[in-house]
Amino acid sequence: MSQNQFGMDGSSPMVNSVVQGSGNRRGGCTHNQRGRGMNQFYVNRGGRAYSRDTPKDSLSFKCKRIDGSHFTKPQENIVPFSAASKNEARMGASLLRLFFHDCFVNGCDGSILLDDTSSFTGEKGAIPNRNSARGFNVVDNIKSAVEKACPGVVSCADILAVAARDSVVILGGPDWNVKLGRRDSRTASRSAANNGIPPPTSNLNALISRFNALGLSTKDLVALSGLFLLSNDCKKPGSHTIGQARCTSFRARIYNESNLDTSLAQTRRGNCPRATGSGDNNLAPLDLQTPTNFDNSYFKNLVNRRGLLHSDQQLFNGGSTDSIVRTYSNSPNTFESDFAAAMIKMGDISPLTGSKGKIRKNCRRLN
Repeated sequence: MSQNQFGMDGSSPMVNSVVQGSGNRRGGCTHNQRGRGMNQFYVNRGGRAYSRDTPKDSLSFKCKRIDGSHFTKPQENIVPFSAASKNEARMGASLLRLFFHDCFVNGCDGSILLDDTSSFTGEKGAIPNRNSARGFNVVDNIKSAVEKACPGVVSCADILAVAARDSVVILGGPDWNVKLGRRDSRTASRSAANNGIPPPTSNLNALISRFNALGLSTKDLVALSGLFLLSNDCKKPGSHTIGQARCTSFRARIYNESNLDTSLAQTRRGNCPRATGSGDNNLAPLDLQTPTNFDNSYFKNLVNRRGLLHSDQQLFNGGSTDSIVRTYSNSPNTFESDFAAAMIKMGDISPLTGSKGKIRKNCRRLN
């Protein structure tokens, strides 16, 4: 029988989850070890201590699965999510998008998950999220399962971080080590959500400026472009390589812009009428070649002037990011490596640790 410890959170005593055995044995949870923020994370297996830079399975939720067995592969980390993703591939995109919209608004703190109340206005009704943010029920299922195994240990913010990674992996993208130890916010900001998430009409300078303000580089911007630029629409993860956009997001481009392949413009006009209010919610794939795979076709499309959104083609339009786009179009391995590194950096945006946050029992409301 093996023993696994999984430390969570900050300057106050680290929360540990101790899991014993596999099969149907039930593990317990303790709260007795110190740590210093998200960089202190250890998993003990067979007497050995592992730091954060260990194989991916050591950075998974080490409480236990529903059936009592250990999480060993990214695809198995979150049972309710895996089932939802298999039933509806778009759900993986929705969870990935929730992570982005969470991190870009006052940091990765789970604030996007809070419901409005009579005395509290959350972020779900903000313009980038209204009628498009989804996957909250899946997060609820994940939280419920984890709480049954180790109550009060895993934050909603960390659940989003792991679900985002697993979304990419399940749909064929790269894997990466997920840092854990975030705590959940006690508040949310609709105004910050309205102003902090780049819209699909953004120009290149505005995109670079917003990313730089959050500690993300221009290369991070390009690598994560599909995750960020489709901010007002539902999409699938893996850059825009497996996404979809609503007519409202590309109507102006297909009728008014010249740096667009004419055959693509003609095709998209067939499902997106010029008149506002007609077909606004009609969807179009951002990648005609491989719409359900994580790959570098998105960047090949940009080189060929086939970026559907204005902000997409801004990445390859005679500007400073052209060379990065061309590199990714020729090297899928470079793209995947940079994407994973950028996701880790995004997960580091202003996390709450220690007494600065709470671990919510229910992701939708304060304790």
